[in-house]
Amino acid sequence: MLFKSLFVFYYFFIKDGDLPQGAEGGKVDPRTPRKSSSSRSSRKSFRLDYRLEEEVTKSCQDKHGRWTNPWPTWRFPSYSMLLRFLVLDKNHSSVPTSKEVLDSELPVLEPYFVQNPEALDSPAGMRVTWLGHATVLVEMEGVNILTDPIFSQRASFLQFMGPKRYRGPPCTVEQLPRIDAVLISHSHYDHLDAGSVASLNARFGGELRWFVPLGLMDWLAKMGCENVMELDWWEENCVPGHDNITFVCTPSQHWSKRTAWDDNRSLWSSWSVLGPNHRFFFAGDTGYCPSFQEIGRRFGPFDLAAIPIGAYLPRDVMKGQHVDPEEAVQIHQDLQAKQSVAIHWGTFALAYEYYLEPPVRLREALEQRGLKPESFFTLHHGESRLIATQDGDVFD
Repeated sequence: MLFKSLFVFYYFFIKDGDLPQGAEGGKVDPRTPRKSSSSRSSRKSFRLDYRLEEEVTKSCQDKHGRWTNPWPTWRFPSYSMLLRFLVLDKNHSSVPTSKEVLDSELPVLEPYFVQNPEALDSPAGMRVTWLGHATVLVEMEGVNILTDPIFSQRASFLQFMGPKRYRGPPCTVEQLPRIDAVLISHSHYDHLDAGSVASLNARFGGELRWFVPLGLMDWLAKMGCENVMELDWWEENCVPGHDNITFVCTPSQHWSKRTAWDDNRSLWSSWSVLGPNHRFFFAGDTGYCPSFQEIGRRFGPFDLAAIPIGAYLPRDVMKGQHVDPEEAVQIHQDLQAKQSVAIHWGTFALAYEYYLEPPVRLREALEQRGLKPESFFTLHHGESRLIATQDGDVFD
């Protein structure tokens, strides 16, 4: 009972805060103009502005200036749901305390770039390495991309409380290869980690470009980061020296909070990375919404998508903000993804499903839809996979 009380307190009042104002979907006209400032005017997209097209879902704010989800699929858990979650729901995660058991079930491998730093030549296709939770390293067309980096032991504002990872990071920031771009999906502690941001900035400085949704530039600036692109949904930009690869901020269904005062003050997003030969999609943290079909129609097919499969039970509490494996497969299909890699599982116990259940349900969902198991795969922590240039074939 004590664990559940601390979990609920952290997850909804520390990690995500009180019930957010302006969080009810479908109540705000997405065409409502937003206030702008001179400090933001210099950050606008330098290419096509997809926000001007009527068929895409625009970001929107309520009358208090808080970002909202514009879909009827959005729902935040009510107080009665949270009370039942606290008092009645059973936590089935059952994460073993034995390191030997965890090493057997969820091994942490030394990444190829730690084993052999000489093997960093850019592959002919794409290479993806899962570093735990929503952190992946993607190498495509001469650019190295890192998503939602968290190398800390806890997803928290303090390193002595909050969810602790039961599988450690497979490498340190110092062991990473050159990183050209970091994609941040939103402000929650398991996706925007201050210690990891500080370490990445200390190592790469202004050579590293950060891509963040609206409202997070000031936070990154306070951390000392200089090269930050803050984008709205459907805005785009690039990494200096790689103008042929376009980074597009695309929608997701979630919410944001880091303190008791900033609920939904920053936007959340997915990211679409469009190169001349390959396309990569990063879902970040999301519930299911119709915008994945919009993204697929506009930018698909994707050679690789990173899609969350964990932290989904109890369903009525998590449904609006976290997809389950079946919905993850639907996103895979909406995006017209040739291959997808599963993220957001096997690292932190953030919900109540059994810790090994997500990949099992993923395989079952693929079979039910007649899809090949290799079309949506899981990786061990630290494991890499090459996505070939022909027909999205996968080889180790």
